[in-house]
Amino acid sequence: MTWRQPERIYGVRELTRILTLTPKRAAQLRRLELLRGESGYTFRDLLALRAASALLDAGASVRQIKQTLAALRRQNPSLVEPLVELRLVLEGDRLLAQSDRVRFDPRSGQLVLALDEGGLEKAANATLVTGLVRPLAPPIEQAETWFERASEWDNDPAHWQDAIEAYRRVVAIDPRYAAAWNNLGLLLHRLGSYDEAEAAYRSALKHDPRCCEAEYNLGSLHEDRGLIEEAIADYREALEISPDYADAHFNLAGALARAERGQEAIEHWQRYLELDAGSPWARIARAHLELVEPPDQSQSE
Repeated sequence: MTWRQPERIYGVRELTRILTLTPKRAAQLRRLELLRGESGYTFRDLLALRAASALLDAGASVRQIKQTLAALRRQNPSLVEPLVELRLVLEGDRLLAQSDRVRFDPRSGQLVLALDEGGLEKAANATLVTGLVRPLAPPIEQAETWFERASEWDNDPAHWQDAIEAYRRVVAIDPRYAAAWNNLGLLLHRLGSYDEAEAAYRSALKHDPRCCEAEYNLGSLHEDRGLIEEAIADYREALEISPDYADAHFNLAGALARAERGQEAIEHWQRYLELDAGSPWARIARAHLELVEPPDQSQSE
């Protein structure tokens, strides 16, 4: 029998010394429900407290951290301690979750591109993991000005209506601006205007048949309407355009599983994990594989 050293337990005095807690910081950590009784803190608790303190030092507010943690837990209920399991960074006035390849806003679910890390080509490739499109070549200067304004507003639900109006201005100036049609559809979709959203997605595809994001978003819309077979067809179309579109593999696998086509779903769960193994949704893919993938017979013999 192997002897295991018992896990060390910290008290508040030790935490105060290790983290150099001031009364104000201790009160903030209590509001985050990270600092509770006088004792019973594990090493993981210490890491979470340290991460939260670093975010507070960087300028994040208690409310901002609480909202971000709540959003992460909604997106991935299997997360036990997001502050330990994910890296959170403050960028401007937004608190972002960062994987080894991308950053995303947990509250909106949108990818945040870092154009200074790899240039425009990398940014263009990075857009394939989300439904949002940011084009490299603006068609008309005035249209691009409105597009940039809309892109700023569409990160904040409080300004979604402003973003919708801005995208409408873009397509009024340049009706061929597929990226604006796609993003307009995404916002209308989120607000439940399904017919208008579908029309916008189809306009994006009309003007750019290679807009895999619009095809993917159309699949998501069909799923929301309960049209699983149509959604499956849309996700397959998106993958025809971009075979390494990770989110399309993820959603296609989920749709196939819901259509009781689990064996077909396996290939896409596996491909998603090959493409995006470090994302918060990788655990979901692995959990589905455990349910639908046949057991290894060699292991049971």
